[in-house]
Amino acid sequence: MIHMGPETTPCDLVTVPARQGLEAVDILRRGADNEHVGPVLHDGACAVLGFLVPPGTAEAWDVPGSACTRTDGRGLRIPAEPPSVGGGWLLPPVAETPVTDPAVLRAALDQAARLIEAADNCR
Repeated sequence: MIHMGPETTPCDLVTVPARQGLEAVDILRRGADNEHVGPVLHDGACAVLGFLVPPGTAEAWDVPGSACTRTDGRGLRIPAEPPSVGGGWLLPPVAETPVTDPAVLRAALDQAARLIEAADNCR
């Protein structure tokens, strides 16, 4: 496990289709407010991205096209190695940004969905 301070950081996991997730990462990384993006996982097929968010996020998560996995008090922690076989880190864990702010992620995912819809309708 990665040590970030005296203890490892607990988290929930928001999963989204890779296309929307990659757009959201781009939006967050180039945002005017320099919003910080926490660790982001990808599955082996690069079909799904997972954003690490603070524990408890799943209780109020309602973004269409995504899911948020609860820790249910079991203390899911940020691992040093990606937890899925064949998967990897798109953005690895760093101490400065242990997780992504759920409100910031929600806004980026909404914007990404609108961009994808607009691009798909231009065909």
